[in-house]
Amino acid sequence: MDKKKNRKIRPLIQALTALLSNSWLVGFFNGTIFKGATKSICLPGLNCYSCPGALGACPIGSLQATLTAAEYRFALYVSGLLVAFGAFCGRFICGFLCPFGWIQELIHKIPFPKKIKKLPAERILRLLKHLILIIFVILLPLFFLDATGIGKPWFCAYICPAGTLEAGIPLVLMNSGLRQIVGFLYTWKLLILAIILFLALMIWRPFCRYLCPLGAIYGYFNPIALWRFKVDENHCTQCGACQQACPMDLPVHQKPNPMDCMRCGKCKDICPTDAIQTIYPFKKSK
Repeated sequence: MDKKKNRKIRPLIQALTALLSNSWLVGFFNGTIFKGATKSICLPGLNCYSCPGALGACPIGSLQATLTAAEYRFALYVSGLLVAFGAFCGRFICGFLCPFGWIQELIHKIPFPKKIKKLPAERILRLLKHLILIIFVILLPLFFLDATGIGKPWFCAYICPAGTLEAGIPLVLMNSGLRQIVGFLYTWKLLILAIILFLALMIWRPFCRYLCPLGAIYGYFNPIALWRFKVDENHCTQCGACQQACPMDLPVHQKPNPMDCMRCGKCKDICPTDAIQTIYPFKKSK
């Protein structure tokens, strides 16, 4: 597949994934949540369970909900899926199959006076998603339980901007009862969403870059995933064009599979010697 086709196919896959993941359109018109059998299936990307059109569950929301469940089979199912997704694809899922990531990319295409590659204290900021994973997704739901012994989905409740955009806003708009009871928490979540979307005007996918715990999980698998990049040292000239093209400013020519790489393929498209190759299962060797 030539480079022009590569550049066109990824946005198409992203759009189709977002549409298929949220294809119960009736929910958006009547303000209800789909409750069919597929709702017990975890989708690979960050897509809110409570989105009116969502046909499946979010893996991060499911993980929080099952950490303290008395029946552990579903918890093992969720954990196993995350490991399987990560081992096979790594953060390819972030780059191709995450609806909220796609939304941020669309916003980044909007003209803005100044686009930037990274924020000050970039290295420290990129650690935040790992802290959020440990504290809000694992520790708080695991140890702070309600009277029934069930942990609260802390990340979904207090941080996740995808849930606010995909579920909170549509449901509040379509339900007068919800509009009457929304308070500080809803305002807080709107503020987080507004900051993320504003940053997306300037910088490529800020939530995925700094805050997403699902991206952190998949990133751990990037160096060993079955789907990964390889740099042919015999063809690479160390020109650095790949890093300049990378929206995450990653030195792909030196380290092709860092935890933050989302496999967008911009490095491959720009490489003048075609030194960056994709390795994936069942690929025929040349």
